[in-house]
Amino acid sequence: MTHLYNKPSEKAKRKQLRNNMTPAEIILWSKLKDKGLGYKFRRQHGVGPFVLDFCCPTLKLAVEVDGDSHYTPEAKVRDDERQKVIEACGFRFLRFTNREVTENVEGVAVKISQYIKRLTTPPPPCQGGD
Repeated sequence: MTHLYNKPSEKAKRKQLRNNMTPAEIILWSKLKDKGLGYKFRRQHGVGPFVLDFCCPTLKLAVEVDGDSHYTPEAKVRDDERQKVIEACGFRFLRFTNREVTENVEGVAVKISQYIKRLTTPPPPCQGGD
């Protein structure tokens, strides 16, 4: 059986990332953990060969916190390719910069909450025209 999520071969990598979170990741995790936004989030969740910073498996929502290393042309291409593969698995992405998180974690939490609300609110019923 092929593992798509949290491959056993990647366990050490995920553990290392959890134990060495960036300051911005630590700040955001304080808002996401313990269902802080109403849904369970995991940190350093594996999808295929990739590791998401934060993931809500129920909603298939990935939340990434990008530092300076993500802003080179090569990194942008890698991030785009990685995101396409993960989106093909049914995930949606929200991306924030380290600066957004460290300077306005409340605003980031509100944006995530608003996105969750859009994902979980059923559309209004169709109104028939007479």
